[in-house]
Amino acid sequence: MKIRSRNLGYIEGWASVILNTALFGVKYWAGTRFGSVAMIADAWHTLSDTLTSVVVIIGFFIASRPADRGHPFGHGRAEPIGAVIIATLLAVVAVNFLTQSIGRLRDAQAAAFGLPAIIIFLVSVALKEALARFSYWAGREINSPSLKADGWHHRSDAIASGLIVVGALFGAKFWWVDGVMGILISLLILYATFDILKSAAASLLGTKPTPELEGRLRTLIAATSPSAANFHHLHMHAYGEHSELTFHLNFPPEMPLHEAHVHASQVEDAIRREMKAEATIHIEPTGAERDG
Repeated sequence: MKIRSRNLGYIEGWASVILNTALFGVKYWAGTRFGSVAMIADAWHTLSDTLTSVVVIIGFFIASRPADRGHPFGHGRAEPIGAVIIATLLAVVAVNFLTQSIGRLRDAQAAAFGLPAIIIFLVSVALKEALARFSYWAGREINSPSLKADGWHHRSDAIASGLIVVGALFGAKFWWVDGVMGILISLLILYATFDILKSAAASLLGTKPTPELEGRLRTLIAATSPSAANFHHLHMHAYGEHSELTFHLNFPPEMPLHEAHVHASQVEDAIRREMKAEATIHIEPTGAERDG
């Protein structure tokens, strides 16, 4: 893993740990002070952000380790595994507070909100949205699924805090607002869980190469080895920042094997240089792909 990627992951992780721990304490105080299940739920949601950021830090530490005998492609897939752990923690939080919110509605329990609570949660919205934007930016910069997942977590907390403010403004008139806000926050967290799991699972299971990747590869092969007629059976395996490409490449049947090997090696070097990926090429005579 590159130093810049590791440093961005550590910066986002530690900033999140410090900010979310502080916000948890303030939110939890406000929730217990005003007897609001939605506020307490949001406080624990914020604390879960701290836990997921610890997972991010650990994931980047593992992913930064070099390849070894047992892991010849490196440890880059520690990141999507970390994203799965983040999603699992989110799901536990969501189900717990969904149950509590439904119980609050069943028992017709209301909450009295005060001005300090409104101020606390408005500040939380601004801080968590800023952290979410930083996490998304860092995730895009280094193509990190765990940072993107953490960004989703931060934004869901910002939205949840916004819903708390709505509940605070209307709670005096409608007793059920607190319970409903708690349910909405829980559903929001569950949606975040699904989105994170879907992305992480796709990374772990492997996805079909995009048309953009195929087009870029076709252009690179044509520029490097005009003798190559066609490529097919393309597969891509991503291990964090390390990627492996395998495909079949056709050459004229009359071309000597040694010459075809030289061309294939040149293509592999070009892919390593231009696409930052390792390629394994199977050489075939033109027309063999129709036979097989």
